[in-house]
Amino acid sequence: MPLPGLTLIGESINDSVPSTKKLFDANDIEGILALARSQDEKGADYIDVNVGRRSPDFMADMVKRVQAVTAKPLSIDTPDPEIAAAALKAYEAGRAGGKIPVLNSISPLRMQMLDLFEIQPFMPILMASERKEGAESMPCRTAEETLLAAKQMLQAVRQLDYSIANSQLILDPGICPIGGDAEGITRRVLDGMKLIHGDPELQGVHISVGLSNFTVMLPPKTADGRPVKGALESAFLTLAMPRGLDMIIGSVVRKYERLADDHPALVCLREVLQLEGVDAIMRVREFYSA
Repeated sequence: MPLPGLTLIGESINDSVPSTKKLFDANDIEGILALARSQDEKGADYIDVNVGRRSPDFMADMVKRVQAVTAKPLSIDTPDPEIAAAALKAYEAGRAGGKIPVLNSISPLRMQMLDLFEIQPFMPILMASERKEGAESMPCRTAEETLLAAKQMLQAVRQLDYSIANSQLILDPGICPIGGDAEGITRRVLDGMKLIHGDPELQGVHISVGLSNFTVMLPPKTADGRPVKGALESAFLTLAMPRGLDMIIGSVVRKYERLADDHPALVCLREVLQLEGVDAIMRVREFYSA
């Protein structure tokens, strides 16, 4: 369930989730709609809709069907401009209490997707994990580069004529699986959040991550039944929310919470942030193998 001050985009209706892909492949629309209802009932603030590489017409129909069973606003999740356009045309803000959708996600080389604002206003998720150098997109390696990427994207938004306020913008600094983070990406993400949150030019923007990506490939529990994924995700939230994180794409069945300083998962994460290379990976393995 979401924490106070944390907006939760329910992640379940996503073609990359194996169980959901089976529903899509079987054309089990009722099964998909059951996911929408369940996430609504369990506290999601938005319902993510990602149909993979299926057609724009399929996405438009899915938007209409999901909106017929929930009054929660949607997060349109696709990098494809045609699919995004079809979804935005189909979306009815009136069915969501007047709330506009989220559009996930826009990278530095896909800023033209902001032109879809002419179809339907939306809150874009802007990927601050990459920065633009000339005509190339380069991955951010430091917190300072993450801040630069965020400012580049804000400047690109300001060059448009859509009067998009900071409060309508969502910045995603990227997140990587903690179990394979030998490059200090988690440290870069957390430090980048702090810089974004403290920058006067970026006041009012939202910061979001796909939280489930943080624990991909880790076991849900240890051999003796202690939680692994939920605990480490809560540890991340404990450090990230004071740095400005106020939105996640995540699970409605996880019990997200702020952890005490001596919680083993938080102790583990803090130690990982101080380590480099394989030592960081081994510390995570020690946590879930103990």
